[in-house]
Amino acid sequence: MEAPILLEATKIVKAFPGVWEHLVLDNIDFDLRSGEVHALLGENGAGKTVLANVLSGFYVATSGIIRIKGKVVKFRSPADALKHGIGMVHQENTLVPSLTVLENVELTVRGWNHFRGVSRRTRSRLEELMEKYGLRVELDRKVENLSVGERQRAEILKVLFWEPEVLILDEPTSALTQLEAEQLMRAITKMKSDGKGIVYITHRIDEVFQVADRVTVLRLGKKIGTYRVREVTKEQLLRAMLGEAAVQVQKPSRRSEGNGKPVLEVQDLRVLSDDGRLAVKAVSFTLREGEILGIAGIAGNGQKELVEALVGLRKVLSGRIRLMGIDVTNASPRVLSSLGLRYVPEDRRNVGVVESMEVWENLILEDYLRPEFCSYGVLKVGEAMRFAERMVREFQIQVPGVSGSEVRILSGGNIQRLILARELWTKPRVLVAHHPTNGLDLKAASYTHRLLQELKSAGSAILLVSEDLDEVIEVSDRVAVMCEGRFTGLLEGEQIERETVGRLMVGG
Repeated sequence: MEAPILLEATKIVKAFPGVWEHLVLDNIDFDLRSGEVHALLGENGAGKTVLANVLSGFYVATSGIIRIKGKVVKFRSPADALKHGIGMVHQENTLVPSLTVLENVELTVRGWNHFRGVSRRTRSRLEELMEKYGLRVELDRKVENLSVGERQRAEILKVLFWEPEVLILDEPTSALTQLEAEQLMRAITKMKSDGKGIVYITHRIDEVFQVADRVTVLRLGKKIGTYRVREVTKEQLLRAMLGEAAVQVQKPSRRSEGNGKPVLEVQDLRVLSDDGRLAVKAVSFTLREGEILGIAGIAGNGQKELVEALVGLRKVLSGRIRLMGIDVTNASPRVLSSLGLRYVPEDRRNVGVVESMEVWENLILEDYLRPEFCSYGVLKVGEAMRFAERMVREFQIQVPGVSGSEVRILSGGNIQRLILARELWTKPRVLVAHHPTNGLDLKAASYTHRLLQELKSAGSAILLVSEDLDEVIEVSDRVAVMCEGRFTGLLEGEQIERETVGRLMVGG
């Protein structure tokens, strides 16, 4: 006998005024049973998150019916959905950066009052959840000082605090290390055994087979089908997800270190974290033209501080940074950009773009003073628009138009494509890419890797910082492993293999 239905959505339609057709949900049917994981699978922009936002009260459906345990409900806000036992963990950070993790949870309980402090019950309950599910995070650290992976764990804890019957997880492993992802899978298994229903949004087919009981595939806002995972193959899901589009994953060949000219030299670099701790401890390395140097490590081991120091967003305590032979220690981002260094940040929405600005404005955000776009202090809007349209075509950014469309309405994958277009079109001498494929589907991630390989072939030097071990191993020519603020190994050639990198990541 099948378990009872917890959540049912019938003929859900969602239209956004002025937004292109494939973001409209077109009569979607979906249901979730007690004690099951129902995956939502699809490419970036397929409508997965839009449907989840409708189910969790963040969006109001244009038409359609939602039932909870057979009763028709209408959500006017996420609070309404939470009262009915539906909680959603968003892929993008929704925490208040200036508050601690503990204060963020307390904010949802009774509103934050600095003079009242945090209740013991809140701390005790969060500690219980961390112990139960293995989702460790420092409760008294400010969110702005956490890595992306740590923030996502905090988001999950904030929702679990309310003990929802239905938990919606939007790309929950996109910012997690392999170990953290495995811990999350164990937590999901435990929630299933407690009778909870989990909606698991992903573009990773392997995760569907790892965790889900059923899977619904969306493509361009339409439902392709719902399948029992044990009755479907990986190839069938791939065809349903992508149509007839072929995904070419080309394994790059590694190059030998030492052939290219040094373009970025780092010597004995020491950098402090936001809370005054020494986060980067005497790190030294050389990045050469025509190579990809990967930096692997578990979140919170100094990668964030190292990257910010290299791109001019954080002061260097001691040590030297040379770009193209020029000492650029503590130089501004504008100076570094003028010397040929570009940056793809890990936090695409808060750092990578200005969400309230239009697509064309974001595409020239770093280059608006170049003569192509500016003459005697006057912006050449027409030239900027034509440039933006060309970037949208070349980088396959799905937008309703370069003008009149704020970036906030774009999916995470399309924002990432926009950032890549803006940073790569100049063929930079050095590219610092921090989680460049975070949250991207298979096709988009493969496309990004191809762009990096083309950039490398043209002579650019790429520093790839990622917690995705497979990405670092597959793409990099050399791999530096970071643990507790230090490089614990620098590998090349046949030395670059999963077991060795994994051991060095934990200090081995």
